[in-house]
Amino acid sequence: MVFCFTDATYISIFKGLYNVLPFFQYLPRTNIKIKKNIKELLTFFKKKIAEHLKTLDKNDQRGFVDAFLIKQEEEKSDPNTYFHKKNLLSILITLFMAGTETTSSTIRWAILFMIQNPEIQKRVHDEIDKVIGSAVPQIDHRKDMPYTNAVIHETQRRANIVPMNLPRETTTDIIFQGYYLPKGTYIIPLLESVLHDRTQFEKPESFHPEHFLDPEGQFVKKSAFMPFSAGRRACAGEKLARMELFLFFTSLMQKFSFQSSTEMTDFFVKPALGFTISPVAQKICCVPRI
Repeated sequence: MVFCFTDATYISIFKGLYNVLPFFQYLPRTNIKIKKNIKELLTFFKKKIAEHLKTLDKNDQRGFVDAFLIKQEEEKSDPNTYFHKKNLLSILITLFMAGTETTSSTIRWAILFMIQNPEIQKRVHDEIDKVIGSAVPQIDHRKDMPYTNAVIHETQRRANIVPMNLPRETTTDIIFQGYYLPKGTYIIPLLESVLHDRTQFEKPESFHPEHFLDPEGQFVKKSAFMPFSAGRRACAGEKLARMELFLFFTSLMQKFSFQSSTEMTDFFVKPALGFTISPVAQKICCVPRI
């Protein structure tokens, strides 16, 4: 996955956003706020990168930034290297901007689905109690928790956070399934058509964790499960997001039971309008588990 964004690229992103959701062009404050936030993030990242450079140790890498900087030093004589400062900044801002909103929205969807399906919530609680108990949830627990893992995957499938993915652009003239697409054509992959495909999922319009379980109750990943997109331009933060979702969700479910603050007849789970699909806000009760 390679990102190399310039000011012109950011302008292109805004144009793409306006093409998908035209009403944004009439909200100048939104445009200004996005640019301001990006500028602040870039300033923060530049400061952190400078700090890492001062204490960089090839034998003691502290994370992604260190690994990138070391690779950059190794390939500094290559004029075509992808390991340069602009690319590092682009990757970092992409991970922060894309990962924060989608992960938090997915957790919100998961909690609402638990309230809507108390029998599923109980099964998740039971599995957490059996495998983790009162210990701190670790990513290694995931392999022993097929049902909880299936619930998280089903949340991502059913919530469909980014139904139209992010726009792509053809880098050369191509013919795809009989259609001629000249270089520079905007492509919008419709992930919803896959995540809700009836040939791939038995009950596409329902919250059904069994979509990701075999007859023995073991976790099964479906090839049609692609909320992170697919191919060379798939989400750069997919592994990080998977770990975050598991740890955040299991930690919350370990400590709390979730209930509606109103009668269930007044409780609903539906999407709110936005560039990403988050659920409509609901008042809920977080009841500590004893």
